Amino acid sequence: MLHLKGGEALSNQNSVFKALSDPSRRKILMLLKDRDMTAGEIADQFNISKPSISHHLNLLKQANLVIDERSGQNIYYSLNTTVFQELLSFFLNFIEKEEVDDNHD
Repeated sequence: MLHLKGGEALSNQNSVFKALSDPSRRKILMLLKDRDMTAGEIADQFNISKPSISHHLNLLKQANLVIDERSGQNIYYSLNTTVFQELLSFFLNFIEKEEVDDNHD
């Protein structure tokens, strides 16, 4: 998804970085790091409206940073750790290149 192997484009890059650019969305991700939560549980942690939380959750879902799963009457949100692993790998490519360049000096 975010890798560059074989010239593959970073298909989800823009939506991921857009989602991560907002402090409220980053706070939602930090909350979900600890446990899966419903939208209502997430909203209880903020001083913004539930429709705003829903908007933030939709952007996080579009970026594949969170996954939603229905359980009875509730929808639970959880982190999609695969995307975070891909992001980490993406950034490590910069460090590896820098280390290679440093060794050529």
